[in-house]
Amino acid sequence: MSSDLRISPRDRLVLNAIIELYIATGEPVASQTVARQLDNKDGMSAATIRNVMAALGEAGLLEQPHTSAGRCPISPGALTQERRDQIEDSFAGVSSPQQFLERTSHVLSLISSGVGVAMAAQAETYWLDHIHFSRISTGRVLAVLVTKSGMVLDRILTLDRDLSLAELEGAAAFLNQNFRGWSIERIRAELARRLEQERSQYDQLMRSLEELCRKGALERESAVQSIFIVGVANLVAGEADAEQLRQLLNALETKQRLIELLDAYVDARQQSVRVVVGLEETIPEMRNLVLIGAPARLGTQSLGTVAVIGSTRIAYQETINAVSFIAQLSDRILPTQ
Repeated sequence: MSSDLRISPRDRLVLNAIIELYIATGEPVASQTVARQLDNKDGMSAATIRNVMAALGEAGLLEQPHTSAGRCPISPGALTQERRDQIEDSFAGVSSPQQFLERTSHVLSLISSGVGVAMAAQAETYWLDHIHFSRISTGRVLAVLVTKSGMVLDRILTLDRDLSLAELEGAAAFLNQNFRGWSIERIRAELARRLEQERSQYDQLMRSLEELCRKGALERESAVQSIFIVGVANLVAGEADAEQLRQLLNALETKQRLIELLDAYVDARQQSVRVVVGLEETIPEMRNLVLIGAPARLGTQSLGTVAVIGSTRIAYQETINAVSFIAQLSDRILPTQ
């Protein structure tokens, strides 16, 4: 069976809702529950959702424990104690966060038959607290960015298009109200996505933000963020289309794009595993793939993000449990910093 399965945006919406509800309750999910969760989104009635669920079942993405039950993601089941012991044994000798993350990418790739990804946390040095723009003269702006750690980054921007004081204040207010607490990389990725989506109806605010960002308002001091990626061959093996294969390989090999992907979907403050079916909003080449990720912590500090990128036929519950188990394992086997 090919690992590559094309499903529609509507199917993804329903599948994501079922996975989220299943993670929250551990019980098979009924169509009425999905309908309440989606709240008639995209005009989908309970009857339409039932039809979508049936089609997802026929495609091998959902199973029904018995005829009167709802549906749940296909899975061989929870991690056994033996499996947990095997995972823990595979981390023998690991004594540093870097070693832990590198080993995690290998272990998750083996368990999931997908791509194992582990990314080091970005220091709060580069998380936005607030930003302010001051007009110095025509086409020249002082940008002052204050990070959560208290660092002040200021730079003079030379603009191609002069911005008024009102435009600068509007741009700063938008960034402060919408992105406080976000990493700078994540803000840049989200702004780029919004600018691309809304290009046909560009308003004054978005034009101002594009000019300021293009000129370096959200630049940070260069630093290498560690990310480990193992198992790319697992995904490309089932891809028959040569052009799509090339695009997928390029996306998987561009580490900065994967960093932006994890930043967009996995929040260091979340408590549970995040599952996202269809990743095209961030990386169009990954529209038919699934991300299962969670933050790993070391004491009260964020260690990073551990995740699996796989096909839509992935064994959801086993992979979710493996990601969750490894995310919590760091706190047990590593010395607190």
